[in-house]
Amino acid sequence: MSLAGNIDRGTERSADDVAAVMLVIGRRGGAASAALALAPRAAKDAALRAAAAAIRADSGRILEANAEDVAAARAKGQRESLVDRLVLDPKRLDGIAAGLEAIAGLPDPVGTVLAEWTRPNGLRIERRRVPLGVIGIIYESRPNVTVDAGGLCLKAGNAAILRGGSESFHSSRALVEAMHEGLRAAGLSEDAIQLVPTRDRAAVGELLRMAQYVDVIVPRGGRSLIERVQNESRVPVFAHLDGICHVYVDGGADPDKAVAIAVNAKMRRTSVCGAAETLLVDRVVAPALLPRIAAALADAGCALRGDAAARALVPAMEPATDADWATEYLDAVISVAVVDGVAGAIGHINRWGSHHTDSIVTEDTAAAETFLNEVDSAIVLHNASTQFADGGEFGMGAEIGISTGRMHARGPVGAEQLTSFKYVVRGDGQTRP
Repeated sequence: MSLAGNIDRGTERSADDVAAVMLVIGRRGGAASAALALAPRAAKDAALRAAAAAIRADSGRILEANAEDVAAARAKGQRESLVDRLVLDPKRLDGIAAGLEAIAGLPDPVGTVLAEWTRPNGLRIERRRVPLGVIGIIYESRPNVTVDAGGLCLKAGNAAILRGGSESFHSSRALVEAMHEGLRAAGLSEDAIQLVPTRDRAAVGELLRMAQYVDVIVPRGGRSLIERVQNESRVPVFAHLDGICHVYVDGGADPDKAVAIAVNAKMRRTSVCGAAETLLVDRVVAPALLPRIAAALADAGCALRGDAAARALVPAMEPATDADWATEYLDAVISVAVVDGVAGAIGHINRWGSHHTDSIVTEDTAAAETFLNEVDSAIVLHNASTQFADGGEFGMGAEIGISTGRMHARGPVGAEQLTSFKYVVRGDGQTRP
């Protein structure tokens, strides 16, 4: 067995062992990315579809591996909302496989000509999409990221180095084995998708320093992980720190839409980064609408923490502090504030938000356009739940993560965002005077 395959079955190894394994993984990733950049669409799509078939065929083994991870997480006393991120069931597993098939059905971004022109001297110039190279993905408990990230990297001609969290170690290993079945079936190198075979935290530090082999790092997880990556990485990073998402119910809101959107945005899945963490209600309609929305949230099992104006209308709310406006609960808790119209909502969001995803509920087109134009977030929505902040829902098949930065990629990062470009210049003997 190779060094990279031999280091771990969950045991601790020396720093030298980890460094050596990561070096092997980096070199293999570089070689795989060079070949994958030239792979035809047919081969990449065949690998994706074969991997989807392998996931379905191997579902029993994958679910057994996941059950081992879930049992360990519960034994450690993990919150149930966090365990929910980890759990796979037949429906979720089929959704993961369907995501790979959706990615296969997308246009191939590699080789797309973004622009072309001819200079007066006869030079013909085109700007063409190319893969980024080797992408390192560091994530915590979500096993679906293993497949989403691997599939998107493959579609965009990139090699992926996956460093999953210890909580999802067995699940991720089983899923990568299925991905390797797909790669083999299409005649592509298994090194195109590599899982770091150790839970040793030193592997993260090694990956962050591998600028010679890794072109981009994508972290997905809690604030402590992402802060560490942003502080230590010698490689460019796509990331967001928090998903402090807002739903603003405007004075022009349809009451039924307001209730449905607020409840779905918070409670559909409280553990996702697109879950609403703060509800803002226009002072004009708060007396009529806030008690109704609050009751619906409470009936769904959500705890509410409100400012003074909100608690005057719904006394059962706990008091909110400044810390609540800046908290990503990832749980059945929401903070509530009464604001003065769309300007008040925008001011609150731009002060306390994380530039992730924010929604306005209103039938007032002018208010909606003001909100959409002035809220400084990667995703802004009108009359829709923040839970649509997802690459799959955007038609990308899946996402490798959501970036709140402004360089290169912003919002859901899909296959297209995992490419760069180069200039191809064709001449006929031109020299520069």
